[in-house]
Amino acid sequence: MKAIRPAKPVKKRLGLGLGRKWLRNCFLVVIVTVIIAVLLFSMSFTNYYYTSVRTILEEKAESTSAFFSSYVIESYNEYYKNAYQYAETFEDRDTLEMQFINTSGRIIVSSYGLAAGYSPGTDDITGALTGKVSTVFQGKDPETGEHIMAVSSPLFYSGDQVVGVMRYVTSLRLVDEQISRVFLTASLVGLAVLLIVAVISMYFIRSIVRPLGEITYAAQQIAEGGYGFQIENEFSDEIGVLRNTINDMSQKIKQSEKTQNDFVSSVSHELRTPITAISGWSETLLDDPNMDPGDLRKGLGIIVKESKRLGGMVEELLEFSRIQDGRFTIRVEEMDLRAELEDVIYMYRSQFSREDMDFEYFDCNENLIINGDPERIKQVFFNIFDNAVKHGRAGKKITTRIALGQEEVIVTVRDHGPGVPEDELPQIKMKFYKGSSKERGSGIGLAVCDEIVRLHGGHLEFENAEGGGLRAIISLPMETATVSES
Repeated sequence: MKAIRPAKPVKKRLGLGLGRKWLRNCFLVVIVTVIIAVLLFSMSFTNYYYTSVRTILEEKAESTSAFFSSYVIESYNEYYKNAYQYAETFEDRDTLEMQFINTSGRIIVSSYGLAAGYSPGTDDITGALTGKVSTVFQGKDPETGEHIMAVSSPLFYSGDQVVGVMRYVTSLRLVDEQISRVFLTASLVGLAVLLIVAVISMYFIRSIVRPLGEITYAAQQIAEGGYGFQIENEFSDEIGVLRNTINDMSQKIKQSEKTQNDFVSSVSHELRTPITAISGWSETLLDDPNMDPGDLRKGLGIIVKESKRLGGMVEELLEFSRIQDGRFTIRVEEMDLRAELEDVIYMYRSQFSREDMDFEYFDCNENLIINGDPERIKQVFFNIFDNAVKHGRAGKKITTRIALGQEEVIVTVRDHGPGVPEDELPQIKMKFYKGSSKERGSGIGLAVCDEIVRLHGGHLEFENAEGGGLRAIISLPMETATVSES
């Protein structure tokens, strides 16, 4: 039978002994966790950026080489002539280098015009020549030592005879700089988290006795994945505030976790759909050279439509990335707000007709000249109309109004659909938030719109309209606008 040891005095437990125990058992774990989190976060962003560049290069290389093989190479000898002509008219030479490589692995022509005769000797060229498939290389340029990414795609003549390789090369310097900034930011956040944890821990050690066990237990539950865990609060002082803060943090982490998972699932699904359509029709067109012209046009139309849709999704993600790192800007100039709105309405009328939706437009009959970015303002209108069409199909009606308020110019777009649940309404402008909606979308379009309007000094609000439907209200300050007769 073990002897029962007397309890140590409270002061001793809360003194150096408790401090050493915290540093040994908890703080070290927090440090390791933050380091791992920073590394995982940085690795995920690194993978995202490199994958994005790779995807763009692969799509461009495969589509261009397929076109070149199918329509440009009419004979073996014309390959070299057409290669020179194609390189000279290459439009993306500011960001990409296009190279045509012969079957010996030597560059015969480059859009930079400086590398002819040079043999890069990288794996992507060998893979394209021997494997007859598009191959990617990422590493140092053998000649310059610069970090690059290259995609080589074989060019075919007479069926499956490889006549050469089309190669796209891009520098990864800007991508590497962006990754370094992300890593630095994540590291600073990690250090800030460690500093906050250390300060709070010392406060706990010195000031909390009775609630310490409950708070520690709650923190453990949250750290172990019990997001949403709540502590019963019996205090109204700082300890009570701390408990309320932990409860609020737990709920926000739970919501953030759900929102992030929903976003990843949604984007994965959204990307898979156009990629599947593009891939399927591309294979169909390649496998059937004698396809009926009607089916061929239909297939190409689907590929173009899905490519634009995919490009729009990528652009949304890039816009969000610019917002996150502070690179999102506007170019201010004089613009007619009413004219820009009516341009967007004109482009959407055919879609309203296809969706069998009535459209009402209430005009203020005045030209509203404001200082703003026309393209960004149009981007807001496009997103708002897209949102209204997607969520207002059941109501079969869209109502738009532009008017002068007492201190601001107001544009409203209302659908007559089911509206948004009141508990979700405050969150619909949050990044990645989709709520209970089953419609397609990444959940960041409205967040981008909100940022654009904010940069113009205005406000973007959403409310449920009387009689059903959601109303979007775009307000721009009156001091930036002048009125002239229309």
